[in-house]
Amino acid sequence: MKLRNIIKGALLGVLALGTVSCADFLHRPVEDGYNTSIFYTTDEQVEMGINSLYNSPWYDFQRAFIKIGEVMSGNMYWGSSPYLTFTTNGSDEDLMNMSYSLWAVNAQANTMINNIAASEGPSQAAKNKAIGEALTWKAMAYFYMVRTFGEVPIVHDNKETLDSGTYNDLYKVTRAGVYEYIIMTLEKALELLPKQTSGWNGRIDYYAAEGLLAKVYLTKAGVSGTLNNDDLKKAAELAEDVILNSGRTLTPKYSDIFRMNPELYNQTGEHLLAWMWQAKDGTWTAQNTLQSDLGLKGFSGFEDMWGDWGGPSYDLALAFGADPLADPKTREGEKDSRRKATLMMAGDHYEYFWTAKGGFDPLYFFYSEDAEYAEWGTNGAFNGPCGSQNVKHLYGNKFDHADAVGYESKRMAYTLPTPLLRISDVYLVCAEANVLAGDAGKALTYTNAVRERAGADALTAVTFEDIWKERRLELAGEGDRWYDFVRRSYYDMPAVITELKAQQRNAIGGYNDVAKNYWYTGCGGTIDSPPSDLKAFNKDNAVWELGDCKYDTTVPLPNINETIFTLPFPTEDVVFNPHLLEPAQEVDVRATYVYNF
Repeated sequence: MKLRNIIKGALLGVLALGTVSCADFLHRPVEDGYNTSIFYTTDEQVEMGINSLYNSPWYDFQRAFIKIGEVMSGNMYWGSSPYLTFTTNGSDEDLMNMSYSLWAVNAQANTMINNIAASEGPSQAAKNKAIGEALTWKAMAYFYMVRTFGEVPIVHDNKETLDSGTYNDLYKVTRAGVYEYIIMTLEKALELLPKQTSGWNGRIDYYAAEGLLAKVYLTKAGVSGTLNNDDLKKAAELAEDVILNSGRTLTPKYSDIFRMNPELYNQTGEHLLAWMWQAKDGTWTAQNTLQSDLGLKGFSGFEDMWGDWGGPSYDLALAFGADPLADPKTREGEKDSRRKATLMMAGDHYEYFWTAKGGFDPLYFFYSEDAEYAEWGTNGAFNGPCGSQNVKHLYGNKFDHADAVGYESKRMAYTLPTPLLRISDVYLVCAEANVLAGDAGKALTYTNAVRERAGADALTAVTFEDIWKERRLELAGEGDRWYDFVRRSYYDMPAVITELKAQQRNAIGGYNDVAKNYWYTGCGGTIDSPPSDLKAFNKDNAVWELGDCKYDTTVPLPNINETIFTLPFPTEDVVFNPHLLEPAQEVDVRATYVYNF
């Protein structure tokens, strides 16, 4: 869908009201589409009317969310993907889907804001809250756009743009202008949103918007080419307010953050901003599909899994101190619980997957001849090209889904939330802003809080590089790492280019033979003679022999230069609006774009 059609579509759509109550939001966040003001007659209808912004318009961003955030950053290996080699062009399907998804979020948010503001029946408090949520999602869409495409147009009001006939005549605004627009949008959201200090129902509140604003200020701080100390101090101030006053805390067990059961991921309100998916009623685009791209063939119980041909990179494993080529009995870095919750490796067991079968062991899954396992369609090989498989964004099988939310998953349809901003991210935003502004004391406090939750040793002193690495370990797999590189490239391009060039981004050859032999010998057999009892795996007796298995250095590294930090616009958008190829305009966004509600 072209940008002009998104602008039109958001205005022409009319929604049918759903029946979900506010209390059901965690399980069923959407049963509606787009609305007009005549339908907003009660507070409940206003709240329900905003539900779709938590999932449907974001649906087509899911794949690029991983390919840009994780594959480009070197956190994930994805075969011959142009995102791995920095050769993505304007005709790339995932890039086009991402772009149109983000413009759809903006268009739908604008339309909902106008319609809710014009409604007469609901209370002002309900209207303010819903408009504040829509403004925050709008700001999030622009935050992704400016960090992905650089200078972009601003569509402040879709109706005005459509009425004026200028939807194919939009000019780009400078990066600094776009960041200022995001900030003014979030400032307006803060004026309208309530402060939720106990419990969490999955919805955006004041502190969620404030946490996002802190991250925006940290990013904007370097956009001029040098760090702006006022922006750094503002980022630190906003982040610390969220940490001290929001009531949100770090979830005690790191892996619980990514489980589907609300009693686990919701226990401390760590998710400040998340896509809240639902799959019960079969509404396409309201559901999560990430497990299909990231999980093992047969893992879900459906023929909808193909992620085992990719996986976490060798470079990421080494960052955790968990070399896949090392014997699992002596592998370093295992004290940090984030490793196992991010990288599934030989020797791991997951009690929260396949709970009806006593948990999930990847090697047993790959190599067992157990009849109970055969029904799941395992491919019989450890295909992870870098010696590990993904863990985040996986919910397990359909029975795990039913245990968590009361109904089974469907093919490419599950309810697992996708966190976009967590309180630990805000801790690290606060730490980074403080250390760059010269306050290493606070930086150490908040960095250690994140490390200690994961079981990692506390630091006695902290540097920017410590926090930079901590962000990678804490948020790996969550679609964010590339944007750290983009942010840093604004003011320290040589450092990010040097780091990317030094990454080990290639695959490991022959790993399946090593893993298979390790499993067989640990069960009393050999690589040529399978053991009689495949459930008798003994890690202490298993033999780890690498043989010819090694990291592949024959594949040339991609061309890494200053141009890779901005992705191209979709080709057809440029065809319809050639101004996208022209220099961006300086715009006084606060004078040009005004929120009149």
